[in-house]
Amino acid sequence: MAPGWLTKVVAAAGAAVVACAAVAQPVTITQSQLLDRYEGFWLAECIANWTGLRTEGARINPPFLTDADWGLPFGVGGPLDFVLQTPWGADDDTDIEYVYLHLMHESGTPWLSAERIRAGWRTHINRAIWVSNANARALMERGVTPPATGMSAANFGRLAIDAQLTTEIFGAVCPGDPALALDLSYLPIRTTSVGHASHASQCYVLMHALAPLAPAGASGRERAIWLVQSAREYLPPTSKAVDVINVVLNDFLANPDVNNWERTRDLVYQRYHANAGANGFTYFGWTESSVNFATGLIALLYGEGDLRRTIQIGTLSGWDSDNGTATMGGLLGWMNGAAWVRAQFPGQTLSDRYWITRTRDNLPDYLPLESPAEDTFPLMAQRMLEVAKTCVLAGGGSIDTSVSDPVWTLPERNVPVGARALANPVRRETDASAARWIREQGGWATASSSVAASPPSGRGSSNTAVLADGRESNQRGLDEIWFQDPFYTTQRPAGPEQAWLRVDYSQPIEIRGVRFIEGDRFADQTGDGGFFVDPIVRVREGGVWRTLTERASTLPAADVPFQVFTFVLTQPAMVTAIEVSGVQGGTSRFVTCSELDALRANAAIFVGGPRCTGLDVTNDRALDLADLYSLHDAPTDANADGLGDERDRVLVLSVLRAGERRGLLRD
Repeated sequence: MAPGWLTKVVAAAGAAVVACAAVAQPVTITQSQLLDRYEGFWLAECIANWTGLRTEGARINPPFLTDADWGLPFGVGGPLDFVLQTPWGADDDTDIEYVYLHLMHESGTPWLSAERIRAGWRTHINRAIWVSNANARALMERGVTPPATGMSAANFGRLAIDAQLTTEIFGAVCPGDPALALDLSYLPIRTTSVGHASHASQCYVLMHALAPLAPAGASGRERAIWLVQSAREYLPPTSKAVDVINVVLNDFLANPDVNNWERTRDLVYQRYHANAGANGFTYFGWTESSVNFATGLIALLYGEGDLRRTIQIGTLSGWDSDNGTATMGGLLGWMNGAAWVRAQFPGQTLSDRYWITRTRDNLPDYLPLESPAEDTFPLMAQRMLEVAKTCVLAGGGSIDTSVSDPVWTLPERNVPVGARALANPVRRETDASAARWIREQGGWATASSSVAASPPSGRGSSNTAVLADGRESNQRGLDEIWFQDPFYTTQRPAGPEQAWLRVDYSQPIEIRGVRFIEGDRFADQTGDGGFFVDPIVRVREGGVWRTLTERASTLPAADVPFQVFTFVLTQPAMVTAIEVSGVQGGTSRFVTCSELDALRANAAIFVGGPRCTGLDVTNDRALDLADLYSLHDAPTDANADGLGDERDRVLVLSVLRAGERRGLLRD
């Protein structure tokens, strides 16, 4: 481990540009060290990515590869060995993260809205994508935005590996701040995943954010174990992803031979692939989340901090072998830096050039005099540094620019272990569901419709239970059937003009909102419709129906499926039923619905995603002067230090001015 990375010191009094949420013995790093580590992130990830690509999809069933296969001829590429390139070609393990970096840097904020993500994908991501990424991209072309692009009713690839290879950058730009990393990565992860696939992606994000906090002086083995255990604390304990972590970690710890990593890989095959059904799981194919999440963890743990060994194990592990390999290689590069990565390949020159237009479109050419490369890892590291500055300040860290090599003091939220899973945005999303909560109390939520549907095959379900199954808000991470009835529909020959959809609850429940999620829309030979022309939402209070006057968070858009309409009440209401009704759309007169549910009054209500930590104090999904004015009128704990005081105002002000101070990073 490179010296100085995790040195714990107390910052000199008065040296910081801005200091919030004081923490004893903060982690510090110099700006030059941080730049070196961001460069190492990209360099090691590319080495691991292209080495892992040699075996991608080649061994998805026994006989799997073992250590004995390393160095032997394999396929058309010669012996299995490390793959080095000049320049490094873009691949989907690095190029979507590259696009996210571009979007964050270009917009001047790490908080990417659903609309910004959709626009960025449509501009830059048009080829070389598969499974869930391809499904999400097709939905975006129809006007759908995250998180609907990754929800169960819309994306049949949602439990694939895709989000695990596209989002760890959000942890890297939040060094020392896992809570902020979870918030920033929420929409990018939910763009292509749900449930346990989202949690596996979050684990990778968390490990990158936690890396600077790993115990100083610990061995590579100890650091790997600490990272896996610490990330697990933020995930729902019910998740299949946590089961994967436990199985891999426990077998690793019980294994007397650290070189026998194949033992754990074979255990993963038996539990999640060959005998998945007997263990209560479903195996979805070689690009699924779970088996590939497991192999990434195996590479990290058995690699014990050795980059070459980690890449070797990941490459040999099987299934979609380049993905976890790339992620874990990048993690080690981020923890140790580019100089350390280069030292692992003595006598070889490692390129720092990157060829993004190999797979992605319409991005800046930072090297107009070179071809085919358009960028360099040092330039990419500089842009990451500028994004990280906003994140570090937002989390309560500080930057001392009074010295020639600025010293960054990283945030340490010190979230209690027992509260970490509660801080996860997907946990808060699940808690908001009235239907789910009532069922957990032993009650029921029953859906009904005014129309007896009889849709054509493949056009949705006539089963009204789909309306209130809580599926779209259930992020506990339990395994689910990949291809099941995605949404309810009222489609039938000669459908009536009017229709209503209703959910009755077995007991009164206090709510703060109502959420109606559409299903698909159609305009073809089998029917035209799938939407309400102008939906009316009602709630039943004390046996009396009341029409809501509150406007939906989203205005209806023509021809866009899977729209999410959230009606946030001005005052909580105690209800026993909710209903949406109106004129059925299209010439065939029918509506579709993926979910109709009330939102509990004492749970966080997300409109398009979670709050961006505590900085968005007005909860309007924007960080602006309104938040500063709100803090002035009513002190709020914006920096998560347990106090509402002047430091919160200073923090929000500093982040608002981050763009103005961006030049400080280049001085």
